[in-house]
Amino acid sequence: MQGKRLDRVNQLIKEEVSMILQRELKDPRLGFVTVTEVDTSKDLRQAKIFVSVLGGDEQWKASITGLTSARGFIRNWLRQHLELRVTPELIFR
Repeated sequence: MQGKRLDRVNQLIKEEVSMILQRELKDPRLGFVTVTEVDTSKDLRQAKIFVSVLGGDEQWKASITGLTSARGFIRNWLRQHLELRVTPELIFR
C-alpha cells in the first residue's frame, strides 16, 4: 500500500513542478528543462527531482543554478497547492 501512495505523490509532484517550470518561473537561466522523474523518500522529507536540459554543459549548469535558487519558491508553491502533511525538501539532479 505504501508503494502506491508514494507513486501517486511522486507523479503529483512531477506534474506540479513541470507546470511551475512552464508557467510560473521567469528565470532567464532556465533553458528548456523537462522533469523526467521524481523520487520521494518514504517519510516524504526529501524529493529528488531529476531533470533533463536541452543544450550543452553551460546551459545545464545555468539551469541547475536557476532551479536551485528557485527551490524555495517551488517548495512554497507545492505547500500551498498539494494537500500533504509534510512538504518535501527539493533536490534537483
